[in-house]
Amino acid sequence: MPLSEAWVDFIAGWASGAVSVLAIQPVDTILTRFQANGRITASATLQDSQALINRNGFKALWRGSSAMITAVPMQNAMLMGGYGIGKQWAEDASSSSSSSTTSTSTGTTATKSNIYTSVFIGGCAGGIAQSFLMSPVELFKVNQQVNVSKSVRDVGIELASGFGAYATTASTSAATGSSWRGLNATLLRDAIPHGVWFASYEWCKTAMTQALSIPADGEDGETSKTSYSHEHLTVPLFSGAFAATVAWGVGYPADIIKTRIQATEPHVVKGIFETGLELIAEANGNVFQGLYRGFGLKLVRSIPASMIGFTTYEFAAYQLRT
Repeated sequence: MPLSEAWVDFIAGWASGAVSVLAIQPVDTILTRFQANGRITASATLQDSQALINRNGFKALWRGSSAMITAVPMQNAMLMGGYGIGKQWAEDASSSSSSSTTSTSTGTTATKSNIYTSVFIGGCAGGIAQSFLMSPVELFKVNQQVNVSKSVRDVGIELASGFGAYATTASTSAATGSSWRGLNATLLRDAIPHGVWFASYEWCKTAMTQALSIPADGEDGETSKTSYSHEHLTVPLFSGAFAATVAWGVGYPADIIKTRIQATEPHVVKGIFETGLELIAEANGNVFQGLYRGFGLKLVRSIPASMIGFTTYEFAAYQLRT
C-alpha cells in the first residue's frame, strides 16, 4: 500500500535534513564560532578549529548535531505545513482576484508569475512557522558549539531554567535568558529568505526542466513522479545550490545577528538593531563587511547542504512512491 503524499513529504524531509546535518555540521560549527566571536579573524578561523580539535577531538565539530537531527522531523512538518497553507491561501486569493485572461501569452506569463508569488508567500509562511521551533533548538546548538567546555547537560539545564523564568514572569529580562532568546532575529532570518529560497528553487527547477526537456509533473502520466535518472538528479543539485545562494544573500545579516544574540551571556540584553550596529562597528563602520562577515563560509556550508538536502529529498520521495 503506497504512502500518502503527507507521509512521503514527512519521511523524505526528515531524511533530507538528517543527511544534511551530518554532512555539513563541522562547517556549521566553525561558522558559528566565527560569527559569535568578533575577535576571530577570517585568517584565524582554521587555527581556532585546529585548537578546538586538539582540545576536544574531532567529535567537537559535530557538537549540536543531535539537537538539529532530533528537531528535523518537526521542523520540516512545520515548514512544509506552513508552506502549504500559505501557498494555498495565495493561490485562492489570486484566483478570486483574476477574472479572465486576455491572451494566451499574457495568460501564461501571469500564470507563472502567480505560481512564483504563491510559492514565495508559502515559503514565508513556512519560515515563520518553523522559527518558533528552531529558535530554541538553534540557541541550544549555538551554546554547545561556542561553549565547548560545558557539557550538553549543563547547557540544557541553563537554558531550561531561563525558559521557566520566562514562562513564569513573561518579562523581557527573563526572555533574554530563556529558550526564546534570538526569536525575533530568527523570524527575520526565516520569513522572507525562506520565501526567496522556495521561489528561487522553483524558478531554477522550471528553467532547467525546460532546458533539459524533462517532462513536468503530469505531462507524461506517472513518469515524472516515479522516474529517477542522472538527468533528473542534475536539476535538484543545481537548483538547490542556486536557491541557497540567493536566499542567503538576502537573509545572512539576520543570521549573523541571531547567532551573536544567542551566543551572548544570558544576562546581556541586546536587540537586533543594537547587535547590527555592534557588528558594523567591529568592521570600522563598513556596513557590508560587518553584516556579511563570514558570508563566504556560510555559502561553503549552505550550498552543499541545499544540494544534498533537495537531492536526498527527491531520491527518498522516489523510493517511497515506488
